[in-house]
Amino acid sequence: MEFLQNALWFIVAISVLVAAHEFGHFIVARWLGFKVLRFSIGFGRPLLSWRGGAPDYIQYWISMIPLGGYVKMLDEHEGPVVAEERPRAFHQRPVWQRVAVLLAGPAFNFLFAILAYWLMFVTGVQTLKPYVSAIVPGSVAAQQELQPGDEITSIDGEATVSLEDATLRLLDEILDDGRIELTVRAPDGAIRDLTLDVRGREEELTEPTALFEGLGFRPGPPALAGAIESGKPAERAGLRTGDVVLLGNGQPIEGWGQWVDFLRSKPGETVDLTVLRDGREVALQATLDSVTENGKTVGQIGVRPPDWVALQRYGVVESFPRAVEETWGMMRFSVSIVTHMIMGQVSLKNMSGPLSIADLAGDAAEAGLAYFLRVLAAVSISLGILNLLPIPLLDGGQIVYQIAEWIKGAPLSERAMVVGQQIGIFFVIALTGFAFYNDIVRLLGS
Repeated sequence: MEFLQNALWFIVAISVLVAAHEFGHFIVARWLGFKVLRFSIGFGRPLLSWRGGAPDYIQYWISMIPLGGYVKMLDEHEGPVVAEERPRAFHQRPVWQRVAVLLAGPAFNFLFAILAYWLMFVTGVQTLKPYVSAIVPGSVAAQQELQPGDEITSIDGEATVSLEDATLRLLDEILDDGRIELTVRAPDGAIRDLTLDVRGREEELTEPTALFEGLGFRPGPPALAGAIESGKPAERAGLRTGDVVLLGNGQPIEGWGQWVDFLRSKPGETVDLTVLRDGREVALQATLDSVTENGKTVGQIGVRPPDWVALQRYGVVESFPRAVEETWGMMRFSVSIVTHMIMGQVSLKNMSGPLSIADLAGDAAEAGLAYFLRVLAAVSISLGILNLLPIPLLDGGQIVYQIAEWIKGAPLSERAMVVGQQIGIFFVIALTGFAFYNDIVRLLGS
């Protein structure tokens, strides 16, 4: 059922994004006077079809295979064109107009991302704050004295509101010069500046799931004491607001979830705790309460967590520039990843295929509208950038054809077009196959 649900959300996501992409081609072609014959979402036989748009009466199709789409224009390369309609055929239009039509598809993917981010910010999205929950001994983070309980407030001078912001900024700095300038806030409010130097480790740190382990810290809610309840074991033991629990009975406590599990498993027991307070370790001892929850006896200490979550919600007007900024940041990051991947500085294992996207779309849809919109925006940006690659069959490759014709002063030969299409088919099949391989490896390893 989960697989079917994810597949359904994948189809919804791809259909929406393809519709936005193809609508860009369609609307600009119509505006510039090209004759459009068909606008199809999906490939293969039509499930639904109708005509509209006098005087051309364009065919509109919803087709059987919902993994793409196309806009079919009048084109003398695909069949004879009557003399009176030749001026409206694709290859008879000025080169700049053809390029504009080809660019419109990716451009509408970027516009769709802005719209999705705008709607996400208007409705509001809850995101984890960029806290550090644990440090790997001997790592670059440990050497720079990054501590559990620290909150990353900015990276290279740019504010990091959420864990997602911090993750993208970390990767951006790794791909830039390998020197990560962090500003962190300790639980007591003290601000520190740190530098993580990871020059020469680009490929290693951009492996899937390798980023934080390679840097030497784990993100997420730390075992950080928020409010201390009066008269409870925590108060009696001397635990204070801002203490970060490092050890429970000598065993590492790495994050709030592990801290809660440790306490619940020891009802009524006396436990030894080691906490980080004002930069030094303090030993405490607490005798836990025993309480019954759902018929089960569990231990409690009387500590409430701080607020781990940041709510990003803005007004209708304020959300627009933030959406543009978010889209631009994702575009720059995506181009950087693709460029470094081509140069061999980023692992090709980062390529994701339909299975990974389906899994991501399903999880996001289950989490709520705001999260699904975030995924749609990110995938839309990736789709737009992918289509701008200079590979025949993609918009970028077709743009190269048009520019070559403009430089040459005459259309390219049929032989050159056929060879280009064959090369394009090879690249698309190779990229798709590699992405599927990565998906399968991830699934088998999960």
